[in-house]
Amino acid sequence: MTIRLPHGTYEPRTEPAAFAPTGVPLASRTVFSAAHVVADPYADVSPDSPAAVDWDATLAFRRHLWSHGLGVAEAMDTAQRGMGLDWAGAAQLIRRSAAEAKAVGGRIAAGVGTDQLTGPADLATVRTAYEEQLALVEDTGAQPILMASRALAAAARTPDDYVTVYTHLLRQASEPVILHWLGPMFDPALEGYWGSADLDAATDTFLDVIAEHPDKVDGIKVSLLDARREVDLRRRLPDGVRCYTGDDFHYPELIAGDDHGFSHALLGIFDPLGPLAAEAVRVLDTGDTDGFRKVLDPTVPLSRHLFQAPTRFYKTGVVFLAWLAGHQDHFTMVGGLQSARSIPHLAKAYEMADGLGLFPDPALAESRMKSLLTVYGVEQ
Repeated sequence: MTIRLPHGTYEPRTEPAAFAPTGVPLASRTVFSAAHVVADPYADVSPDSPAAVDWDATLAFRRHLWSHGLGVAEAMDTAQRGMGLDWAGAAQLIRRSAAEAKAVGGRIAAGVGTDQLTGPADLATVRTAYEEQLALVEDTGAQPILMASRALAAAARTPDDYVTVYTHLLRQASEPVILHWLGPMFDPALEGYWGSADLDAATDTFLDVIAEHPDKVDGIKVSLLDARREVDLRRRLPDGVRCYTGDDFHYPELIAGDDHGFSHALLGIFDPLGPLAAEAVRVLDTGDTDGFRKVLDPTVPLSRHLFQAPTRFYKTGVVFLAWLAGHQDHFTMVGGLQSARSIPHLAKAYEMADGLGLFPDPALAESRMKSLLTVYGVEQ
């Protein structure tokens, strides 16, 4: 049996790859999957309405990730934070997911930002917004991830403004946090973050923030899609501060590491790759770096496809694959973002994911893909 795709015919797999959940935490690396949210497809909302979330399906997907030993990075970019999910929705998501994590023994970290601000704000207002979200995340028991702030990027005038705001937040934090540097390819409003469009100068400021309170920084998450820069930054971190790669183009080599160290992971691509990624890290846990790369390297073309420019729309492909894999019953996204990628793009994602054995039920994935193609006028 073949399926007709916009770019040609394809013969789907008949058997999935075997990635059985074990629930055992990974040992050699700390790995977070930045998880998506499942929209309520029956809510009568418009793209600019507050998000309508299917909470049962959203939490079930997190249990799926935890069952494979992965941590969950909650209310991050992958959850459409600032692209359909506002702070009210994110706060509810964090509370629900943190409670679920406690119930099942899952590891969870959660994004702390300033997205409750809806207009221009000065530095004091930005700091207060951060403090409100930090208090909520700490109250749930989740580990805070201090996310890059659009409001801070707009309000800051010098690198010292960033140092002042972040230093204050680190003093406020009860436990070590993860600092998150998200590049403008993920969010154009973050251009010039840390006070400069020169990435070398921005890196120096970022390191200055860490140097002020290294005991309050568990690690950094870098999402610049620049492996060389991440390795350089990783080697300059104080002892005890971890690097969590957010590079969805070069993650196998960065996680594997070199003679000078390695990166842990906090990745959006580990939403659709969760079981396979966990399998790869378990191979690495045995000391078999070559075996780890053999499992994970073949996934990079799919990741590069999903994260191709405009990179910020990668969430569409992530949710699309979750639908094909049977983790949700529909291909609907908060904010109507299911329309952000073309049918040729989605068809290629299907073919690549199927080739990797990512679908637990290949026949279901094929049936759903055919139904979508028919809507777009591709007759089967």
